[in-house]
Amino acid sequence: MNQPLAYVHPGAKIAKNVVIEPFTTIHNNVVIGEGSWIGSNVTIMEGARIGKNCSIFPGAVISAVPQDKKFNDEDTLTIIGDNTTIRECVTINRGTSDRMKTVVGSNCWIMAYCHIAHDCIVGDNCIFSNNSTLAGHINVGEHVILAGMAAIQQFCSIGKHAFVTGGSMVRKDVPPFVKAGREPLSYVGINSIGLRRRGFSTEKIREIQDIYRILYQKNYNNSQAVAIIEAEMQATAERDEILEFIKNSQRGIMKGYFSSN
Repeated sequence: MNQPLAYVHPGAKIAKNVVIEPFTTIHNNVVIGEGSWIGSNVTIMEGARIGKNCSIFPGAVISAVPQDKKFNDEDTLTIIGDNTTIRECVTINRGTSDRMKTVVGSNCWIMAYCHIAHDCIVGDNCIFSNNSTLAGHINVGEHVILAGMAAIQQFCSIGKHAFVTGGSMVRKDVPPFVKAGREPLSYVGINSIGLRRRGFSTEKIREIQDIYRILYQKNYNNSQAVAIIEAEMQATAERDEILEFIKNSQRGIMKGYFSSN
């Protein structure tokens, strides 16, 4: 960590085996865990809490003050879990008085030029492709993949194991286990490839498909579909995850896609 061409504030707490490359600036009230690598020209500002074995590539800015005119210099945080990679020129803003923190989980892969705004909560094992953008106050479940240039509107939620296609504009909540695409953003099936890669059985994938057929392909409204799913589908962790997500949705869930052909 002995890097004379970097600036590390005396109040920062840096593990002994952290590598800091030249021309990086680390402000006061920063904690960086063991085994992390901080590339050249990175700026890590007050309130950053970076876990073990993270990699932060050149040009990234971590824990800058929120781009929110209501922010009043509250003592807030940016928390990044272990084994997370943050590529070139990523920006992650710290929280506001709403949640007091912005969180990116462990084992995430945040590719170049992504932006994660204030008060976002991102689960473990997520992949955000280049230029994906999260506005403020967004919830992202674990194992979510955002393809390149996806843009998520503030206060939206994306359920675990969802896949959002490249260039998508997300204005409504995206339920768990699904693929979302087209314009306006719509349900285009379940994320069966991702689920198989993560060890979901064929039977479990079929169960999830059956739930979403009721929700999106049977011409029921959401309340009717939820009542039928509760009455007819066996209670499982996945069924309950889907139902809880729908019931708790503040913005409403995205619609199903129906071809005009």
